[in-house]
Amino acid sequence: MGSSEQSPVEIHDYARARRLLALEFGSRAEFDDPALQYRRLFSETLGTFMLVLVAAGGGLLHAKGQISLAAAVVAPGLMVMAIILFMGAVSGAQLNPVVSLAFALRRDFPWQRVPGYVLSQLVGATLACLFLLAVFGNVEHLGATLPGPGYHDWQALLMEIALTGTLVSVILGTASGAQNVGAIGALGVGGYIALAGLWSAPVSGTSMNPARSFGPALVSGDWTAYWVYVLGPLVGALIAVGCAWILRGRGGDPISMAAGSGALTEKAP
Repeated sequence: MGSSEQSPVEIHDYARARRLLALEFGSRAEFDDPALQYRRLFSETLGTFMLVLVAAGGGLLHAKGQISLAAAVVAPGLMVMAIILFMGAVSGAQLNPVVSLAFALRRDFPWQRVPGYVLSQLVGATLACLFLLAVFGNVEHLGATLPGPGYHDWQALLMEIALTGTLVSVILGTASGAQNVGAIGALGVGGYIALAGLWSAPVSGTSMNPARSFGPALVSGDWTAYWVYVLGPLVGALIAVGCAWILRGRGGDPISMAAGSGALTEKAP
């Protein structure tokens, strides 16, 4: 037997390692398979439902004086960590229209999938707020993101631009292609969401996500300053894509696809 041949034990260990990696990071073939689009759209709907349920629900309960501001802003970050870990490999756990747009601009995500993802995210956010309406009634704007007392719309807009620019930069730097997967992505993205909320929530409510702001606005019927939470995240995401181009190149190549593993140079053959 030649020394280059692998023993059955080595083959078994290699196959087991590949299965473990697939469990954490998912199968790229399945992520790209058009026949599984229903699964990805369901994942985005469910994930955004869970995110908005916690984010808007926390905002509602904080406004009622039943939980602290710190609890209200940390909870969405913890929820995003959980979503990335348990189903990021299915749809990428994008959960945010401007994140889907950023991945597409980076050429890591097909443009034809963007409308379906955005629609699924808006539906998930709306269902979450309908749930909150059924539980609490139409109170406290259903946890809507609004400029804080004493702050103008333009101040909230600038804050949302800066916050979203950093959020999308973290996502683009830790994702594998268009997928938020693995412990690194979960900790990076979820931790940043909690951190951003801890210091900026009094100014803008720390939305960073048009879908998160859309659900409460639609169900409560209060569209006050909603434009801030569309324009701000959109501009922030575009800035983040520009920063990613400077840091990691144009995207859409094996190097950028491996960003989540920290690999920014080609491996030797």
